[in-house]
Amino acid sequence: SMFVLIMAGGRGSRLNLGEKPLVTIAGRPMISCVIEAFSGAGCEIMVVASPRTPLTKNWCRANDVDVYPSDGIGYVEDFIACASELDLREPFFTSVADLPCLSSSLVRRVREEYEASGKEACSVWVPAALVHEHGCTCNYVENIDGVEACPSGINIISGERITEEQEELRLILNEPSLVFNINTREEL
Repeated sequence: SMFVLIMAGGRGSRLNLGEKPLVTIAGRPMISCVIEAFSGAGCEIMVVASPRTPLTKNWCRANDVDVYPSDGIGYVEDFIACASELDLREPFFTSVADLPCLSSSLVRRVREEYEASGKEACSVWVPAALVHEHGCTCNYVENIDGVEACPSGINIISGERITEEQEELRLILNEPSLVFNINTREEL
């Protein structure tokens, strides 16, 4: 099965509701929705938490979810440190902890598209128009094959060459469930 590092070490300060992974939607912490989507797709879960997210660490321990205590230096630095410690050589997912609408079928689809591509890595994008249509904001936009797209926060990386540039499949999914990467109270 494929590993996923769920990145839960950020501040979430724009939301101002405490630690972002634990903000509840429909009565559940966002991180539990993400964990369920990946475990339902047969992935092995590791939550990467930092000194800024002590309550998320506690929640993981209380819910029997493996947690890696990172230094919280930065998103990329933290997943590289975790992957190195776990000695992940195979491709693995990285995901943000705030995609409450993520589903197992979508995770499986990303994995299948990635495996079919024969590329080393994969980044998942959503059309900016779809993001705006749902009243959400996009902090970063890139033109991919003529489509203005926003990163979804889901990637696959080859553990073998983690610190090197990897040839990647840039997968654009017209998937409303990926739009809700929660950063503001309006999006919540």
